[in-house]
Amino acid sequence: MALGFVRPARPGDAPEIARIQVTTWRSAYRRMFPAHVLAQLDEAVLTEVWSSAITAPPSPRHRVLIAVEQGETDQVVGFAAAGPADEHALSPEEPPLPDTVAAVTDLLVEPRWGRRGHGSRLLAAAVDLWREDAFGFAVAWVYDADNVMKKFLASAGWEPDGAGRALDVEDMLVPQMRLHVEL
Repeated sequence: MALGFVRPARPGDAPEIARIQVTTWRSAYRRMFPAHVLAQLDEAVLTEVWSSAITAPPSPRHRVLIAVEQGETDQVVGFAAAGPADEHALSPEEPPLPDTVAAVTDLLVEPRWGRRGHGSRLLAAAVDLWREDAFGFAVAWVYDADNVMKKFLASAGWEPDGAGRALDVEDMLVPQMRLHVEL
């Protein structure tokens, strides 16, 4: 396991978060999404989105965390974003989830830094914050074909809750399943 830590994201981290998101999606999801869709991911646009998420979150319970690998120069290697479950956490036609449910919107570690404990540190830090914020449960959507993420979350006690949905990506349906865990 590498030496590393997790901290709240700062405004200056937004470009690195966007870079990690694009790099990870183009690598990890290259068999799930058409190449031209992944090629259209725009780091500049994502930087603006992440900057806003960091500097003006919708609530104090919305957080962006980053994982840092320690070395001669510290390197941002992953990130997690979560907050109260909202309409994006729901399956089609599902009623709202209770306000005691947190929802992971993103949890990514750049592939070249994988399997070094960064994902576990991000998840553990998120769980600590969720408990402070009085969340009792958490949910996360995972692509059906993303066996790495499903295995990672299962190893931390997450299980399918029976909810499913599919994202329409240029007339191609990409199925997802929702996992949950009691905190």
